Amino acid sequence: MKPIVWLRSSKEDLKRFPEPARRHIGYALKMAQEGEKHPDAKPLKGFGSAAVVEIVEDHDRNTYRAVYTVQFSEAIYVLHCFQKKSHHGIATDRRELDLVRERLKRAEELHRQRVVP
Repeated sequence: MKPIVWLRSSKEDLKRFPEPARRHIGYALKMAQEGEKHPDAKPLKGFGSAAVVEIVEDHDRNTYRAVYTVQFSEAIYVLHCFQKKSHHGIATDRRELDLVRERLKRAEELHRQRVVP
């Protein structure tokens, strides 16, 4: 089973979600650790491949999201966990996407450090 690497505040952010949302996202992450894909795991638009994945959980008229990458063989990197604030459609706010991009770069750095002696 692959380990999970939590980037920046992602773990603490997830802990603030309501329990049903935490459980749902936690189960999806466990499946990813085991090399499986949860039925609700979808590629995050704007990242060009299925390597950056989003889990969306609706609870009590709120939407909670966790974004992670399966791009690297040694670990699952959780990039960002957040509550969707926009009330305009399903699009993810640009600031959230910029944060995901920044953290994906950090995951790439960590990956290189782990692989290259």
